[in-house]
Amino acid sequence: MRIAVVSLFPEMLRDALRHGVIGRAIERGLLEVRCVDPRDYAVDVHRTVDDRPYGGGPGMVMKVEPLRQALRAAVAMSPPRSLRVYLGADGRRFDQALAREASGWAGLILVAGRYEGVDERFIDADIDEVWSLGDFVVSGGELPALMVIDAVGRLLPGVLGSAESAVQESFTDGLVDWPHYTRPPSVDGLAVPAVLASGDHAAIGRWRLQQALGRTWLRRPELLERRGMSPEERELLEEFKVERAERSRSHS
Repeated sequence: MRIAVVSLFPEMLRDALRHGVIGRAIERGLLEVRCVDPRDYAVDVHRTVDDRPYGGGPGMVMKVEPLRQALRAAVAMSPPRSLRVYLGADGRRFDQALAREASGWAGLILVAGRYEGVDERFIDADIDEVWSLGDFVVSGGELPALMVIDAVGRLLPGVLGSAESAVQESFTDGLVDWPHYTRPPSVDGLAVPAVLASGDHAAIGRWRLQQALGRTWLRRPELLERRGMSPEERELLEEFKVERAERSRSHS
């Protein structure tokens, strides 16, 4: 897969992409990420890419023409019909389902804004979609771009050491992940749940599903409402609630 990023800070992206799973994927040729700097397409001696906003107000706004020329360069180095995405707080919510969809594409172009944002005419004329990573504001689109690249890249065939790793992660089945444990078997008097050392794979699978359901109910109940549950899952969740209530009473 080829991903192009339009950014005023390409080194920020390149430095981060050298590490971990994504860095290894790039080294192995499973993923290619290229950066295009709008400053390279500014026409004045100061390489100006922003200006004051019409109507007044604080901050600066990125200009259309350097962005447009940088985007055209990104399109030229990308597979045909690669989606052109601007990363903004007011866009379509980027989630695991969208990451999975994007991992099947040949290419993707991400535009990282800065300052107060970009001229709306650029978005209207040159962008296919706007994606948001959540209801918060950051200083620029580089960190969201890195998160999109990581979320999509880890789903590409061969990137993770085990294909099962991508299947068993949070949100893959509409639930948050179950708790994980490793050695030693006891830390500060807290033991690993006995079922995980039982060798009974059916019991382990049931426990993990129950914990995922319970954690989703506690932390992200809207996901359960959207996903729904089977009769077996409802029974597991009720057991989780009862056990949690009993633990709470015993500690009170």
